Amino acid sequence: MLDLRPVGYVIGLLVAALGGAMLFPMLIDIAQGSDHWPAFLEAAIISMAVGGLMALACANGVRQGLTIQQTFLLTTGVWLALPLFGAIPFITGATGATATDAIFEAMSGLTTTGSTVFSNLETLPKGLLFWRGLLQWFGGIGIIVVAMVFLPELRVGGMQIFRSEGFDTFGKILPRATEISSRISVVYFGLTIACAFAYLGFGMSPFDAATHAMTTVATGGFSNYDASFGVFLPGVEYVAVLFMMLAALPFVRYVQLIAGTAKPLFLDPQVRVFFLTAMAIVLVMTFWQLGTATGLAETSFRKSLFNVVSILTGTGYASDDYMTWGAFPVAMFFFIGLVGGCAGSTSCSIKVFRYQLLFSSIKAQIRRIHSPHGLFTPRFGGRPVGEDVLSSVMAFFVLFFVSLGVIAVLLAATGLDFVTSISGASAALANIGPGLGPIIGPAGNFAPLSDTAKWILIAAMLIGRLELMAVYVLFTLKFWRA
Repeated sequence: MLDLRPVGYVIGLLVAALGGAMLFPMLIDIAQGSDHWPAFLEAAIISMAVGGLMALACANGVRQGLTIQQTFLLTTGVWLALPLFGAIPFITGATGATATDAIFEAMSGLTTTGSTVFSNLETLPKGLLFWRGLLQWFGGIGIIVVAMVFLPELRVGGMQIFRSEGFDTFGKILPRATEISSRISVVYFGLTIACAFAYLGFGMSPFDAATHAMTTVATGGFSNYDASFGVFLPGVEYVAVLFMMLAALPFVRYVQLIAGTAKPLFLDPQVRVFFLTAMAIVLVMTFWQLGTATGLAETSFRKSLFNVVSILTGTGYASDDYMTWGAFPVAMFFFIGLVGGCAGSTSCSIKVFRYQLLFSSIKAQIRRIHSPHGLFTPRFGGRPVGEDVLSSVMAFFVLFFVSLGVIAVLLAATGLDFVTSISGASAALANIGPGLGPIIGPAGNFAPLSDTAKWILIAAMLIGRLELMAVYVLFTLKFWRA
């Protein structure tokens, strides 16, 4: 019989820790003289009490390792439980949000999607704005650990190709998670501090610098303003681009870099293709802007660079309403959102390495057609790729686009138009943030959608963030019979 106690123990500890983190925005509200702080105190007490009791109740079942079943349940269970408790301050606080809106915002935060249902962000208490940023910051480091420890072990979406990447210890899952997360935390925290100081140096207030640093390094995209980065000085956009790009690279490479080994970073095929892709798209978009819009060349380049990198990495910031740029840029923004950054980063979507494996497989197949008796093996980084990895990647592609179609149809069934439905499905499943069109585009938000549509998007954000298979496997009979 499946023992749920180890899963409940870890989830309980994380819920209690989330409750403890609520004290930080509470202190900010107190320092600001806001009477909003009791909302965080109440939410903290509830979260710490429930999480603590759950951990205590399950403590007698804790073991050194987890089974595959328990690991799948833990991976999904964490991203189900934390948004429920993370939503409490939105319900009891100044937003007065409904349960649906609050859970949508919390899920969007922890999955680093960046879609929002709140308007007039400038009027919200600073504690709530900080909490939104903190949720994304926690989600960013959380997904790195999941992508580097759990998904490779679970052989999800071809991630098993990174099972031994950069770490020599092959112990049980929980000890290995502790080891990797401790190293990654140093890098993650360091990048956040560096980003905050860079923002400060380019004119952001200390509060804006801190919150935007958290959402930039997490490639989350929550901003303190409805206009996102449109309210800041132009130089700030270049800072954001730098750190969005850094956050979209494999964090294991930074660990190796700190250890004195820079070679893997420069030789990583993901990194090279990611930078080349970004450069090519930015150049195309810049030339389009120069040919169709009036203004300075620097302005066209900066706006193209910022918004392309923001969507490509799945951050979701906006410095301009690119819906007004024309049909070609709008189509480009839809498709580049389906690319994403590197595996083992905070970025989202399909990821560069899967496209590399897909094209390598296609190339090998074409060569087999030309030379039927030849032996052609798909390769990644100069190494042959096993059939299990390729089949996993192909299954991911099929499942991703089938899921995208199903979600779009379900959204359309709620009364949404085609552009809103397909872009909303893409924005949620690929964890991009903004969609397209006048409702959920860069100048809008998700507030006008019905509760049914929001719950569909909540499910899509969770499924997409955990690479689909980790969630879908829970709905198979074989999983529960194992």
